[in-house]
Amino acid sequence: MSLTERVFSLLTPTQTPAESNTSPVYSADSHNGNATHAPIRTGTDANAKKYDASIDLEEEEPRPPYLHAMLAGGTGGTCGDMLMHSLDTVKTRQQGDPHIPPKYTSMGSTYATIYKQEGLLRGLYGGVTPALLGSFPGTLIFFGVYEFTKRKMLDAGINANVAYLSGGFFADLAASIIYVPTEVAKTRLQLQGRYNNPHFNSGYNYRSTNDAFRTIVRQEGFSALFHGYKATIFRDLPFSALQFAFYEQEQRLAKEWVGSRDIGLSLEIFTAATAGGMAGVITCPMDVVKTRVQTQQNSEPTPAPPPKAKPGVGAQARSISTTAAAAAPAPSATRLDTSSFFTALRLIYKTEGVAGWFRGVGPRGVWTSIQSGTMLVMYQYLLKQFEAWSTDEGSAL
Repeated sequence: MSLTERVFSLLTPTQTPAESNTSPVYSADSHNGNATHAPIRTGTDANAKKYDASIDLEEEEPRPPYLHAMLAGGTGGTCGDMLMHSLDTVKTRQQGDPHIPPKYTSMGSTYATIYKQEGLLRGLYGGVTPALLGSFPGTLIFFGVYEFTKRKMLDAGINANVAYLSGGFFADLAASIIYVPTEVAKTRLQLQGRYNNPHFNSGYNYRSTNDAFRTIVRQEGFSALFHGYKATIFRDLPFSALQFAFYEQEQRLAKEWVGSRDIGLSLEIFTAATAGGMAGVITCPMDVVKTRVQTQQNSEPTPAPPPKAKPGVGAQARSISTTAAAAAPAPSATRLDTSSFFTALRLIYKTEGVAGWFRGVGPRGVWTSIQSGTMLVMYQYLLKQFEAWSTDEGSAL
């Protein structure tokens, strides 16, 4: 099959099992002799059983109410983000470290150093408040838009793979309005660590989350809350689209293999983690470009404020990214004096080849696997709980 035929097959409506597994035949009615249409299944008995199982699974598969999907997704996404926040802080420190040679090197030593010097709440969990503020409403919107888009496209007869890809794409686009501003405040607070931190000079120094938002808007303007928005979109939209396309297909295959909607915890974790991990690996080039562009723009060191100046008044000119630490450019890496995503992608390929696009692919794969696994397993668990509670309430009435 040619590439054109493969692409065309993705865009054509999905063939239903009835269309592909049945054929009309004529059978004589023993009483009146009239010919009637009677669909029969072709193939072996094993294929017939598999056909029956797929039909049953399709018929039994419920569509949860939008409110249930949004609450389950919001809770699952928040749990995943909170669980991984300390690791996210470690990565942010490693990639945003302005010192050469860098102060933070390996994952383990960075954990130990931050905890020893700055503690748990102000150090490893710095920026957790804006992370929480953006995580729950962001994933709430994400899952609502995802379910709406997916259902509308499936009902219109569009291929399931295209529906899943489009659902993830438009869902992330809608949620980005919420999570990008909180991401800016979160990463700056993560990078600075303690207020008046004597152990690390990041260029940022906010008293609290509220002070961070007010200072950014007052000194840099409201648009600064959306710094790196375009680069984030180029990375996160394809990631979300691929993640949910992989997840939906793996879930379908797992249910057909088990023969039940309940595939068990081990398969739930496996499908969720591998979907996020594969999407993270594939979108690694976008992640590298985002990190390079954000960390190299306005890279002049921020001048220190006067001794009696109010802390946190200095210009906040450094651009911070939250991608995998290993994707941050080394001192010898190609400098990208451009804000164009595609120009940066081409420059990295010309100077470093395909290996440059996949710098830090290992840490990114691990990160996305754990976060996605936590979010999607919680999502499925809560959907089942909501369904059970609704059934109990209905039977009680």
